[in-house]
Amino acid sequence: MPKLDLGLPSYDSLFSTEEERQEANSEKVMTISIDKITDFKEHPFHVTMDEDMAKLIDSIKENDMLMPALVRPKKDGTYEMISGHRRKFALSQLGRKEMNVIIRDLDDDQATILMVDSNIQRENIFPSERGYAYKMRLEAMKHQGKKVDINVDDVPVEYDKPTSNQVGWKSESAAKLGEQIGVSMNQIRRFIRLTYLIEPLQEMVDGRHENEIKIAFNPAVELSYLTESEQYDLANAIVENQRTPSLAQCQEFKRLSHDGELTTEFIKDTLSE
Repeated sequence: MPKLDLGLPSYDSLFSTEEERQEANSEKVMTISIDKITDFKEHPFHVTMDEDMAKLIDSIKENDMLMPALVRPKKDGTYEMISGHRRKFALSQLGRKEMNVIIRDLDDDQATILMVDSNIQRENIFPSERGYAYKMRLEAMKHQGKKVDINVDDVPVEYDKPTSNQVGWKSESAAKLGEQIGVSMNQIRRFIRLTYLIEPLQEMVDGRHENEIKIAFNPAVELSYLTESEQYDLANAIVENQRTPSLAQCQEFKRLSHDGELTTEFIKDTLSE
């Protein structure tokens, strides 16, 4: 009796198609040109030639790059770095033209969270870098519909609500983020305040100012509430007098700024005492 052909795929073709599909979707380590990899947009972490970088270069020279970088594909055929900026820099210093990467499709928020999480536990991170990283991660959490119970601007917070198509939505807060990284919610908020400082003051709190001027963390948080013009007046006065204000003086600057009474003359007089 002849077999009836219903136009259905054979078992072999079904198996083959599924196998090919799994193969296509699996993540692999690939070698691509470094020139095709751009840095993460607004990457908050500085990549510099310091002692740690020198050690990384020596390690790669001796053992090659043991861990592949993580990138995501862009529409123009290039890739955006998620994790591996320092390794890319080290390879470039060694004259390498290619690097091993894992290519993963990620949306902007997923990419931001992964980028921050892969860097935030490093030992040598500038305070302002940490502030920008916390800020970016919490913004990404909000975009995903997760509740963020932190407010850096001292105004009421409006929590993001889940939409009907957000299957599996659950509340995730800055407090939970703090638990994950061992930092209190208040401390996360204080680090984020550093992102409101002008660049010269950020350089001072980080200890990377060209004049080797250093502002302590607590005074820097108070100074973040000054207006931009007031901050520039202060930065100029600090450089001119080679002296940074105390915590009490910064708190007074903040109070006067809030009342609209902080003047350039008062800032200069305070630092020239």
